[in-house]
Parts: sequence; structure tokens; C-alpha cells
Amino acid sequence: MTLTPEQIPLFRRGYRLQWEQVQNSHVILYPEGMAKLNDSAAAILQLVDGHTTLEDIIAQLNARFPDAGGLADDVMEFFQRAYEQKWVIFHD
Repeated sequence: MTLTPEQIPLFRRGYRLQWEQVQNSHVILYPEGMAKLNDSAAAILQLVDGHTTLEDIIAQLNARFPDAGGLADDVMEFFQRAYEQKWVIFHD
């Protein structure tokens, strides 16, 4: 799948992001298990609400982390991998 900035990510049915105290981190919970997230992945996925475009998520992250020097490529790559892992789906 080729992602475009206009697409809107949302969590796949049965998948959710939550803070897991035992893991001391955010995780993706899904029917088959759980994936522990690093801080960067959690910061990105916390912006997934089913209404916000990839372009707007990138803009929010660039504003939040101005010293990172532009995050568009990294965020798009992350969402490509999240799609491949079946954590998220997209709609226009």
C-alpha cells in the first residue's frame, strides 16, 4: 500500500493503544497478544483518532518536536510498518 498525506489512520477493529503499568510503557493490545511500544511510536499513535490525516499528525509532531528537523519521512515509514503489522487501517 502506498500511503498519502491525505489518508486517515485508525486502529483496526480489536486493536487499541493503552498504557500498561506492568510494562511501564504504552502498548498495542490485540486479540493475539500485545506489542510494547517505544516512546516515539507511542507519541505517534496517541494522535490516531480516526479523523486526523497523516498530514495533520505530521504537522502536530513537527510542532511538538521542532528540534527533530522534520519528521514526515519517519512518520510515513512508521505508519507503513504499522499497516504491515495490521495495527492500523486507512481511509480517505
